[in-house]
Amino acid sequence: MTDALNPARTALLTVDLQNDFLHPDGAYGRAGLGQPEMAALPGRVLPIRDVLRARGGSHISAQFTLVPGLGGEPIIAAHLRKLRPFLAKGDFAPGSWGNQVVDALLTPDFVVEKVNYSVFYQSRMDWVVKALGIDTLIIGGIVTNGGVASSLRDAHLRDIRTILLTDGCAAFDPVVHEATLVSLGSIATRMTCAEAATMLEGLT
Repeated sequence: MTDALNPARTALLTVDLQNDFLHPDGAYGRAGLGQPEMAALPGRVLPIRDVLRARGGSHISAQFTLVPGLGGEPIIAAHLRKLRPFLAKGDFAPGSWGNQVVDALLTPDFVVEKVNYSVFYQSRMDWVVKALGIDTLIIGGIVTNGGVASSLRDAHLRDIRTILLTDGCAAFDPVVHEATLVSLGSIATRMTCAEAATMLEGLT
């Protein structure tokens, strides 16, 4: 990295590390879509959050949300309904247990409800970033080729420096995960979680 990173202007952005995705009792777990690689992510990124917070940085949790429509049925985009037909009333609902970040990452400094792939899409993310003076995002979560990639690209378009945690994100297909890491390497600095934690520990 060419410019010194200021931890006070840096945030860890975790994407969709929430109960309905990762917990066995969540929407995806009940549908048999639990992934050990995804379940391991919170433990991998937690040390980064701890060392970053100790140096004045923050944790932003982007949490996928299905807004209830009339009668409480979730408003689901047609492509998502086709891809995930098991999603039902109450899944990813605002304020629900399933919508909440997993216990290992409680409690984030800021929560941003995410209604599409990118955390920046029609959310308060821009306001949070501006209010905190954030110029660097360390990004991990799920899925690499979906919410992570979309959020990272939108951050890049806003001139926010991005650090992509190569083992701090995952996809349902490991081949797609690796291909996305390569693709995003042109706009992000790639680091393992251990490398990122070591980098932050060296900052004063």
